[in-house]
Parts: sequence; structure tokens; C-alpha cells
Amino acid sequence: MCGIIGYTGEGNAVPKMTKGLTVLEYRGYDSVGIAAETEDAIEVVKCKGRITSLEEKLEKHPIEGAHCAIGHTRWATHGGPSDVNAHPHKAGNVVLVHNGIIENYKELKDELSKTGTPFLSETDTEVAAATLNACYRPGSDPVKAIREATAKMKGSYAFGILFVDLPGEIYAIRQGSPLILAKGEDGYYLASDMTALLPFTKTYYPLKEGQIAHLTPDSGTLVAGDGRVFEPQWKKTEMTPESAQKGGYEHFMLKEIYEQPEAIVKSASTRITKDGLPDFSVDGILPDFWKPVKNIQIVACGSAMHAGIVGAKLFEEVAKIPASVYIASEYRYHPPLAVEGTIVIPISQSGETADTLAAMNYAKSKGLPTVAIVNAVETTIAREADHRVYTYAGPEIAVATTKGYCTQVSVLFMMAAAAAHACGRISDDEAKALVQSVVKDAPAAVLSMLEKRDYLRELARGLAGKEHIFYIGRGLDYALSMEAALKLKEISYIHCEAYAAGELKHGTISLIEEGTPVIAISTEKALYDKTESNVREVRSRGAKLILICRADAENPERSADSVIYLPINSLAATLFAAMTAVQTIAYETAYLCGCDIDRPRNLAKSVTVE
Repeated sequence: MCGIIGYTGEGNAVPKMTKGLTVLEYRGYDSVGIAAETEDAIEVVKCKGRITSLEEKLEKHPIEGAHCAIGHTRWATHGGPSDVNAHPHKAGNVVLVHNGIIENYKELKDELSKTGTPFLSETDTEVAAATLNACYRPGSDPVKAIREATAKMKGSYAFGILFVDLPGEIYAIRQGSPLILAKGEDGYYLASDMTALLPFTKTYYPLKEGQIAHLTPDSGTLVAGDGRVFEPQWKKTEMTPESAQKGGYEHFMLKEIYEQPEAIVKSASTRITKDGLPDFSVDGILPDFWKPVKNIQIVACGSAMHAGIVGAKLFEEVAKIPASVYIASEYRYHPPLAVEGTIVIPISQSGETADTLAAMNYAKSKGLPTVAIVNAVETTIAREADHRVYTYAGPEIAVATTKGYCTQVSVLFMMAAAAAHACGRISDDEAKALVQSVVKDAPAAVLSMLEKRDYLRELARGLAGKEHIFYIGRGLDYALSMEAALKLKEISYIHCEAYAAGELKHGTISLIEEGTPVIAISTEKALYDKTESNVREVRSRGAKLILICRADAENPERSADSVIYLPINSLAATLFAAMTAVQTIAYETAYLCGCDIDRPRNLAKSVTVE
């Protein structure tokens, strides 16, 4: 879960490194470093901390005349955050940066130690550098050495590599972890994702597994597994540097919350026929695809898993197809039974989530069709799934997902409607109504909730500084409560848990004491009376109660200290409004607590290791 940047060309490499690393900091921020070529040597500058710490070191000890460099921002896996564990790592004639994890690094390290190879850090990356150095001699073939070294490694990696005897040249290879090449007016680049390249160029190429990239100041070529050398098929991105900036908002997370209405429309509008019916033909999923489906297994992690829980309930209630959700990291080790007609839906915002990718590959190995829901185009999960459905959320920089989760739910809404209609379980009119609830009601509902931001901020004042907070709900609201609790605790660092409201009497209610904040969600009219009784139970024991409920709920003020009213024109409107409310509450609470909202401690945006 790290960020890589590299450049070779006519320009000054060092400021390009710091600029790219600043954009990539969301991928990892506990340490940072660069390796830059000068006339005399490859100079490595690295340190614990964030980009500002590196910039301070470079001010004191500037690197002059560098036109080729690699850089890295780290989220610790092997070895804690420290100067010595920071990347880049140098071993003999090799300097490299790495995103991923070398699973057999201990065995490789033991073998190299027996030959007298010294190690300074605790990282698997230094072992990777030493392994490559053992395969390379100055003047030998670097491509052959890279092939030989990576053949010994198990795990995932994206490497940016410098050889001390090959000035101005960068080599790169990837397996499992993302890496993008780019062509600019003044040279060639590589990076972990496109956002880091936007300040320099829009011309890019996603490096494929098995290819080795060779970048020089005036060329960028690929070497295939059979040794064939060829030019990349360069593409142009429509992203702009501004799309990855805050746009006047204080935090990326707030910006992304406000971008949700547009994101919902984008995610749904391409999946509608001219007659207003749900249709995924644009994604290569024809209506007949759904007819033999008898069971759906959704695999995901974190917020994507919470979106999957909402999706599973929609598949069952709307399409009448049994659906279950599995934590991706558990799926391979305790695989569920798969009846004939089972499909698997992996969900990943980044398209690189290691556990979800592994679960998807396991499902594929068992012959199960896979339909991936992803945001990032040309990512590993998107490429390797049998079908892929893009959410079109656009760049999401804040570590805590908002519009990513939102668009996953909107796609699942559309997918359940498409499956139900294709199987004849809902009429044309019912299908059209569901579509309209997503593309019109949901965006309007989000906007209506954002108009209540001042009120939500006041509610957050009662949460900031509390030690424990609880969310409760039933049905879809329990799924939403899980996401709400995760959002609050990951950015405010307040302990927050979600519980099924009906389970309170089975032990959880013992945690309620005078002044304990409890937030109850009730978006389903049929379940309001049951949820309201649970609200009364916790309030009678001293809880400070916030109730998020439909506008037609009967006298909710009698049961709660504060009420957030939701629109009632459709299920999608009610659900997406509630979603926005809990996201905003989390944001405002973290803001009042003075937390680093976009980059919460110990977390990274793209979890590319298991």
C-alpha cells in the first residue's frame, strides 16, 4: 500500500518527485524517499514522516543536476516506520522502490545472508533489491536479471529500478500491484496511479503483468516475456489535474461527499435503455445473463463489503435471487458451497484490493462466473474478471470512501433492477420506477441532506470527544449502520460499533449508560415500529439518542433527543439521504476533533497487500 513515482528526461527530476509524491501521499504516508542520479552517483534521501519531512531534508542537502529519479511514499508492512525502513533501498548495483509484498522474503534473506549479503532494514523490499543485485553484474543484461530475480519471488510487486551503471534509465515490472507508464514532452514517467502523472502529462499506458518497461530520456519501450521489444499503445486520459484537487473544499472527503449527486447519475445513466429500462449491455452483460442465475456470492472488504450487504438485500427483495456477502479475506479459506447457477460479484473501489482479487481468482479457479464492480479502469480486478462494471465515481482521494461507496450501492440498485426485469419478476413500469429512483430521486435526496449540514454539525458537537458511540438499525439500516460506524471511527478515532437493533437485549444493551450517544437509523417504513421500540429501550437507560428516520414517521420526537428527517418518495431517496447524513456526521465529528480527515492514521487508500 505504497506510492511510486519515477522520471527520466530533460527536466529537473527532484521537484517532479516531490510533486508526484505529494499527490500519492494518500497511498502511504509513514515514510518517504527518493533516489536521484547525479553526475557522480545515485543519491538516496529518505526519512520517516510525510513529504514535508523529505522537503526539509532536501532543503538542507539539495540534489543538483538530477534528470532521472525514482520516489516512494510508504505505508508500513514489514518493519515499522523509520528512516532506515523507508524506500528507496540500495543493494550493490541496484536501487529500487516497491509497492506490494514479497511473501517468501525470509527464505530469500536467509539464502543471501549465507553468501555474506548485509541487510540494514527490516523490509522485504531490501531483500528484493538484494535478490536482483545477486542476479545482475554491471554490463550484463538487466532484463534477464529482472526475470531471474522475480522468478524467485512469491507475492505481489511493482518495482521501479535504477542500475548504477545505466545512467538515465529506469526499469519497471509489476505483478499484482498497479503501475502506470506515461509519456511527457520532456521525458518519460511511471507512477502507481494516474493522479500522480496529471501534473506532467495525460498520455499513459497501464503496464501489464509479464511486461518489463524500459524508460530512457527519449524513449519508452516494453519487453515481452518472449524477449520481443515494442512500443506501448499510449492512451489519453480525460482526467484533469483539477479533478484530483480539492476544488475549494477544506478536505477531499467533503468535496467527494458533495460530488455524490453527479457520481450517482454517472454510475446509473449508462445502464438505461432509451425506454427507461435497466440494462447492462454496455458492460457486456446482456439481459439473458441473469436468467440462469440461481445464487449470488458477493466478496469484498470494508466499505465495499457494506455496499455488498445492501446489494444482497436488494437482489433478494427485488430480483428474488438468493445472495450472500463474504469477507474477501475469508472467502478462500472457508469457501461457501456453490450451487449450479452461482455467480460471484467482487467489489473493489481501487480494483487492486489484494484480498478481493485473491477471492475472485479462487472463484474463477472453481469455474464460477465473475462480475466485478470497480471504479478504477484498467486495474487488475477489472482486467481479470469475466465481466466488469465500472462505477464511474471518478478520482477519490480521501482514504475514507464516500462517493466510492455511494456509487457501488447505486450500481447494485441498477443491477438488482436489471436482474429482476430480465427474469420477469418485475414489470416494465416497476423497473422504470426503480431506475428513476436512482437517477433522479437519489441525487436530489443527497442534495437535500447536504442543505442540512449546519444541523448535522450541531449534532456532531454532541459526539466529538465521546469515548463510545453506537449505531443501531434493522434490515437495510443495519447494513448502513455498519458503514456509518466504520466511517466515524476511521476518521475521528472514536470507538463506534453497529448493532442489529433487535439484538440489543441479547447483551449489547449492557454497554448503554447515562449519556452514551446512540444513533438509530430507520429508512424502512415496515420496520419503524420495531426500531422505535429499541430506541425507547436505550433511551430509558440514559442514552443520548439521535434518530434518522423517514419524514412520515409517527411522532419520532417523543422517542429521540434529536431527529434527522429523510425524504420518502422512494426507497433509493430515503437510503441515499441517510447515507449522506452519516457521512456528514462522521466528517463534522472528525473536524471538531481536529483529526487528519483525508489521511487517518494507520490507513491507506488502496489495500494492495493481504
